[in-house]
Amino acid sequence: MLKNKLLSLIFFYLLFTISTHAKEPSELINEIVNEASKILSSSDPVESKIIKLNDIAEKSVDIDGIGMYTLGKYRKNLNEDQKIKYKKLFRSYFLKSFSSRLVDYSNPKINVISEKKISEKYTIVKTVLEETSKNPRIEIDWRIYTKNLKRPLIRDLIVEGLSLARTQKEEFKSIMQNNNNDINFLFKSFEEFLIK
Repeated sequence: MLKNKLLSLIFFYLLFTISTHAKEPSELINEIVNEASKILSSSDPVESKIIKLNDIAEKSVDIDGIGMYTLGKYRKNLNEDQKIKYKKLFRSYFLKSFSSRLVDYSNPKINVISEKKISEKYTIVKTVLEETSKNPRIEIDWRIYTKNLKRPLIRDLIVEGLSLARTQKEEFKSIMQNNNNDINFLFKSFEEFLIK
């Protein structure tokens, strides 16, 4: 009986220690890259790979944070219903965009080069996607939001110096400006992308 209690205590201690352990940003990227690599190199059907890749993104990317950033100044003009609709559509848009880009890689080799803390809230992890017969060598910087050290989240990818979040923000701004700043046109753009 005492032995069982002791084992239970050790188990809960280990569980607590693991769950409260602060994760280094480069550790997060290594985990994501290794997990994604296993999925992409597997013989699973494409649909199954997409579900698993989306699961990784849901756990490790600050999708709502990216969504609000990419909406820019227009987020201030949204009512509560529009905010809810935007977040829902952006999440679906982001996940489809994310997985459809990645699923083309059969076994990406991404190596972490360095990690640099740029503020109390952000760290940049520099990586390199190694060259293959199909793809060139690509430098990728991961902008990690580290306000909660137990759960660092990806806020942006800078591919060869180009911020994907900033590029997305410019694209959304263009849609809004060309349509009288009407958020419904952005919603329509998301919906059209999602049914393709």
